[in-house]
Amino acid sequence: MAITTFDGFIGAAKQYVSMAKTVTRTAVGARWFSVFDVAGNPGAGVLAGTSTTTGVVPTAATAGFPKINAFGGGATGYLAQVDFGSSVACRMKVFDMQWKGGAYAFNASTTGNTPTSFSSRVPGGTDFTNNQIWLEQVTAGTGIQNVAVTYINQDGTAGRTAGTIATAVNIVGSLWQLPLQAGDTGVQGVTGVVGSVATAGTFNILVMRPMWSGRVRTANDGGVHDLALTGMPPAYADGAHYLAIAPDSTATGIPELELVIANG
Repeated sequence: MAITTFDGFIGAAKQYVSMAKTVTRTAVGARWFSVFDVAGNPGAGVLAGTSTTTGVVPTAATAGFPKINAFGGGATGYLAQVDFGSSVACRMKVFDMQWKGGAYAFNASTTGNTPTSFSSRVPGGTDFTNNQIWLEQVTAGTGIQNVAVTYINQDGTAGRTAGTIATAVNIVGSLWQLPLQAGDTGVQGVTGVVGSVATAGTFNILVMRPMWSGRVRTANDGGVHDLALTGMPPAYADGAHYLAIAPDSTATGIPELELVIANG
């Protein structure tokens, strides 16, 4: 059952999940970057996706994502607290990566696909609002990479088109969010990816649900966001918790987070 009172939260089972990196990544200041393939705890994952058609649904069992213990029967999980810090001033985000397609070539053209469903990782199995589409650079690109994505929106309407983005300085790990078509609030799946203009490079397309955002104001600093600041978004025992960093400088630094996941 869900946690609906503070007493319920106090009595809920809790687990402490580490997300830390031991190596920094070259970055561009104020741009979002993945650290998924960087050494740490959990260990480095593989950046390149394995399907450019149906895509895959990553889980906590996928290499590179932190492991989460199974919840008790009928229990609902929540992200209750985040203890965070970094060796550099930066902003951090934690997502649940629900779908991953790639790695697409710079001139990719794949349309009319039926994406693998991730309905088990949205509230009630039907609430796809707030899901976002992101581009993740897998290998360095040359030139300006234009990417157009077609998708199924939160209500199940197909043929929707994300705003075309033009990326520059396409170094490995770069992340760009694609704007959804006007009026849309979420995504059920990606059905097409078309790349153009660039002359080299590969990338993934990700569907992710934002769970938390925090700011490290100065180097070697951090903070604690309790349930009042996290808002206790839903968390799933098979969730693929993914860290993104936007540094103030040209390196992602050494981030360290501890997620408190309550279930009851």
